[in-house]
Amino acid sequence: MDTLAVKASVAQAEGDLPRASVLLASLHPPPDDSNVLYAQVYQAILLRRPAQIIPQLKEILAKPDPAWGYATGEMRFWLGWAQEVANDHAGARESWEQARRELEPFLKEQPENFNLLYDLALTNMALGDKIAAFALAEQAMAVIPVEKDAFDGPAPIEILARVAARMGESDRAIAALQKILSIPYEGPLGGGQCPLTPALLRLDPMFDPLRNDPRFQKLAGSPITK
Repeated sequence: MDTLAVKASVAQAEGDLPRASVLLASLHPPPDDSNVLYAQVYQAILLRRPAQIIPQLKEILAKPDPAWGYATGEMRFWLGWAQEVANDHAGARESWEQARRELEPFLKEQPENFNLLYDLALTNMALGDKIAAFALAEQAMAVIPVEKDAFDGPAPIEILARVAARMGESDRAIAALQKILSIPYEGPLGGGQCPLTPALLRLDPMFDPLRNDPRFQKLAGSPITK
């Protein structure tokens, strides 16, 4: 992965979005370099200004390479998230529905692919399918339990926290966040694999439902009002 993208991811995790923007502006990744692309998309989402990145994602997804496999559906999840942040809720739902159709066939072939499970958990979460989203997050936790894999194991707990936050299960979300914020791990989102940090909690729109919870404000390091 491009070292500038890694540095940008670290800047995002530190809450230094201006520095991350400078680092990412010079990068022009090919369509198959998803890590750099997702770092750029995540930056746009954290800034809550995704309008410029959406056409780029649509252009790539207009002619996806069959060799990408489930990565096409993964990219379409990101498109939907960007569209949602841009207040294009109808477009977001359409993207997520297509993403689910593209991702689900791969699960039959790769039931222990935790990255695929993350994608499907978040996609079902975005579509409001609470039962499926939690089941997929829990399946990922069973594939790589934190007790057996200290490096990758916390990542599905982050996915669970995101699902719980979005689905209105604040107690469950807070418990998951409390578990992972104090340990190092490879994060499942954003391209740079940085873990969740208090700064990202303050910035990431996926945690907006928790903004007014004092427990979340404490975890995020400062009072937050939506």
